[in-house]
Amino acid sequence: MRNFKLVLGFAIVALSVACLTVLGGIFESGELSVSARSPLTLASPQPTQVQRLAQQPLQELRVSEAWRLVYQQLPDFPKENSYVSRETGKVDPNNTLVGRLIRYHLFVKGRPGNYRLDWKLTLADYLGATPEYLEESVYPGGDVLRVNPMEGDRTVIQCLNRAQRDALIQALVDIFNGNAPSVPAVGSQERSPSEVPPAPQPGDAKLLMP
Repeated sequence: MRNFKLVLGFAIVALSVACLTVLGGIFESGELSVSARSPLTLASPQPTQVQRLAQQPLQELRVSEAWRLVYQQLPDFPKENSYVSRETGKVDPNNTLVGRLIRYHLFVKGRPGNYRLDWKLTLADYLGATPEYLEESVYPGGDVLRVNPMEGDRTVIQCLNRAQRDALIQALVDIFNGNAPSVPAVGSQERSPSEVPPAPQPGDAKLLMP
């Protein structure tokens, strides 16, 4: 009887050990399979992230060319680009009123560029018609030009008539909605009919001989 109990106890212990071993193996394999899938899940970008990354280069391109496009459409609009650069000590012709207005609109106020209402709010800031007053400490150009252009820009915007302001807003909306022509490359000009090179004539090759 005593031997039977010992054998039975040994069998129970052995069975328990075997069960624990099997369960441990199942748990371990499941954990490994989950961990093997985790890097793929973490590395997969969300659709919104993919869309944002895809749009970023286009947005940067529009910002860098936008002020040129405005002056291309409105060649008589004030440039206010006679301010002197702190770094070079020379006038920076590329630091324009429209360029500073665009940077204020997009980066200081964080407003989208493709809606008329948002551009109207920005012009209202310059006109003093909104509580969002301009601040010299964050105004574009104040950190790179010897003279902060904020007051000068405000004066110019306030002197515009309604038709000029509407034309500016329409040009900006068209540009940021992709409805404006691209900026021509620097130095590239269309040839007039009188400037078309003449056709080669017999004997022209002799001119190339030493």
